[in-house]
Amino acid sequence: MIKDFKINVSESELSIIKSKIKNYPWSSPQDMDGWTHGTNKKYLKELCDYWIKDFNWKDHEKLINSFSNFKTSVDGMDIHFIKEKGSGKNPKPLLLMHGWPGSVVEFLEIIKPLAHPEEFGGNIDDAFTVIAPSLPGFGFSGAPKKPIGPRKIAEILNKMMIKNLNYKKYYAQGGDWGATIANWLGYDHSNNCKAIHINCLTMRHPEGPQTKEEKEWQKKFDKDQIIQDGYRTQQATKPQTLSYAMLDSPVGIAAWIIEKMHGWSDLKDNNIESVYSKDVLLANIMIYVLTNTFNTASWIYFGRREEGGRFFPKDFKRINIPTGIAIFPNEMSEWPPRSYVERIFNIKQWTEMKSGGHFAALEKPNLLVEDLRKFTRSIIK
Repeated sequence: MIKDFKINVSESELSIIKSKIKNYPWSSPQDMDGWTHGTNKKYLKELCDYWIKDFNWKDHEKLINSFSNFKTSVDGMDIHFIKEKGSGKNPKPLLLMHGWPGSVVEFLEIIKPLAHPEEFGGNIDDAFTVIAPSLPGFGFSGAPKKPIGPRKIAEILNKMMIKNLNYKKYYAQGGDWGATIANWLGYDHSNNCKAIHINCLTMRHPEGPQTKEEKEWQKKFDKDQIIQDGYRTQQATKPQTLSYAMLDSPVGIAAWIIEKMHGWSDLKDNNIESVYSKDVLLANIMIYVLTNTFNTASWIYFGRREEGGRFFPKDFKRINIPTGIAIFPNEMSEWPPRSYVERIFNIKQWTEMKSGGHFAALEKPNLLVEDLRKFTRSIIK
């Protein structure tokens, strides 16, 4: 069963959130230079002042509601999704998946260009019917009873596509966790998922690096993770402990999220607003605050650890469905050499972008859209 869905946050709820932001004890956190030690206090306070005085959630609510929103039950869990039927006679079904700390807000600028290319200077033959879900435990979707990982989520979303939405064949695109889920769709559900396009690589080959170049990359990756692994380790081991603090602190959630938006993006002069407006940052943060899903959105890290971590199984066989790779230079972790990636995927397109970072749909929407169109064109011929 598929039900229409609209977001309608009450003014009283919005007032409670504003009150918590106003009453935050700003004198307590120490002033530290820049972003080296974590989120910059000066910028966070500036963002929160804007949140209180100028940010209007109802504008963003209206924008999300301008798309067709639905909920459908899969394995007893309500999954929220946006669906935009594509133009033309045969638009291709596309499962478009966000990650953490993202949401469907990431895709609001690319849904219509993907679904209606002819309205944006493109060819109607490139049209997709876009299905953009909130991942289980995220945003407006329901949460599992206990943590689940990306492999299980791939199973859930495949069921949604083929049973609830009746798309027996479809394409998938994702970054961050969306890319990891796409990997598992290609591995476990290749009878239904025709091809995947990813702009992030989190999974690893069970045999590890083989060449000198690959081994050098692994050393650099391991060194980088000393700085990167803090949040990930916390969310993969004790997500509940962190959540008790965060669920009562919009400012805490904002600080936790914008640190990643700052660190994983291709900024000019270290300025987060060279890429994102305050409104975009806050709209995404508000999804976590309004739905009280900071806790359950973190569970995916715990779930992946229980599924076996970032490595594919020891009996791994290469993902044989066509795969498109889009590499943005300021990704949170450097991609392995192509030789390594070739052992995981049947690569049909490999694009190295000149700019952009982890949140490609927000940072470089036109580049991502065109790369995805080009990829599907090449494999359909």
